[in-house]
Amino acid sequence: MSDSELPLEEIPGDYGFPFFGAIRDRLNYFYFQGRDEFFRDRMRKYQSTVFRANMPPGPFISSNPNVVVLLDAISFPILFDTSKVEKRNVLDGTFMPSTAFTGGHRACAFLDPSEPKHAAIKRWFLSLLAARRDMFIPTLRSCLSDLFVDLEDKLTSKGKASFNSLNDKMSFNFVFRLLCDQKPSTTILGTKGATMFDLWLLLQLAPLLSLGFNNMVLNFLEDVILHTFPLPPLLIKSSYKKLYHAFSEHATSILDEAERLGIDRDEACHNLMFLAGFNAYGGMKATLPILIKWVGSGGEDLHRRLAREIQSTVRSEGGVTLAALDRMSLTKSVVYEALRIDPPVPFQYGRARRDTVVRSHDAAFEIKKGEMVFGYQPFATKDPRVFDDPEEFVGDRFVGEGEKLLRYVYWSNGRETDDPTVGNKQCAGKDLVLLVCRVMLVELFLRYDTFDMERGSLPVGSSVTFKSLTKATSC
Repeated sequence: MSDSELPLEEIPGDYGFPFFGAIRDRLNYFYFQGRDEFFRDRMRKYQSTVFRANMPPGPFISSNPNVVVLLDAISFPILFDTSKVEKRNVLDGTFMPSTAFTGGHRACAFLDPSEPKHAAIKRWFLSLLAARRDMFIPTLRSCLSDLFVDLEDKLTSKGKASFNSLNDKMSFNFVFRLLCDQKPSTTILGTKGATMFDLWLLLQLAPLLSLGFNNMVLNFLEDVILHTFPLPPLLIKSSYKKLYHAFSEHATSILDEAERLGIDRDEACHNLMFLAGFNAYGGMKATLPILIKWVGSGGEDLHRRLAREIQSTVRSEGGVTLAALDRMSLTKSVVYEALRIDPPVPFQYGRARRDTVVRSHDAAFEIKKGEMVFGYQPFATKDPRVFDDPEEFVGDRFVGEGEKLLRYVYWSNGRETDDPTVGNKQCAGKDLVLLVCRVMLVELFLRYDTFDMERGSLPVGSSVTFKSLTKATSC
């Protein structure tokens, strides 16, 4: 059936009574059902991948928690079309953290492309990433080398090693060195930069998180503390000043370029910190454990296939280069598959600019101007009508003919086949994220043929603990 022949249906679902309906949905989402079952239950109930619901946090942080939910691969991309949805202040959903977290400025991530500042700041981001392109691989390899030394030391001394804590340290070092040409340990930050950003992120994202208590009393306290009232920026004020001072002092060439482009220096520094802390460090903090978790779950056969591809390609290319990385078809596919099955940012939001029609596989629905549209990406990118065995991690899914499915991979706030521009909201660092993931796998399998790990869950992302590493037999 063509799009024009799809029946126009009323969007199913309801929001319940004001205030009480939002509280009901919040409790179901966090405690009684859990995130995935919250959506799955309503999808079954309404026999539709498009329906109405309330999204957390609701009262009293969000003034209006009502959204239209999209759960399939066909309807989801409307959230990328900025001619149909507005992206003003919707990064975190139905609420926006205080601008006190960003020096009184609305960071670029909260701006709609129609706002003049968006184009100027994103153009600056894209230019600074392009200018530092040659630094990506050598800086990252240096940081990863330190990570694997620490990982082996922990395994030797304790018999197991938490990847997450080592990854946080590595990620902050990489981001700071890339942007500031300086090791953070030699600055006012010392070794505490990652911890400072962690608290900064937590205070902003707390309304969307659950700590996973298995106790009704603790859950009640958590709901009151995290989901009912915003946490005060005052808790991070001192640390944020230190971070600002460090970036202001050591990222001078980048900030000089921002001023040349007409961006106020203070606003540029706060935006650079958001790019560094939220997008880059926060992204690596979430994404790399997810990658290692799924590669670990692939077992020894996948590991040895990756090791063979990586070791032989690096040998033939004479090193770890962009050309070598581009030849590693399995390695690239594994990264795409991890981002498909477990996207690090599971939510996308947008507010309808005008009355518009959204289409799923089976029906069309009219969304009214001003309504909030919400997409839950882990369901959209595991759409069984697009992907075979969508719940399975298939490392070579995107090899050969499988590359055609990349248009349904949405982790970057856009299709994998699209590129970030000043006119869209796709992640400016999309290519850098892919590069970081590929180099992580390259460095891992240049050193080891296989590994054993155990995985768990965290309020944001996954936990990974290495239990053993088998040294590479060839290089």
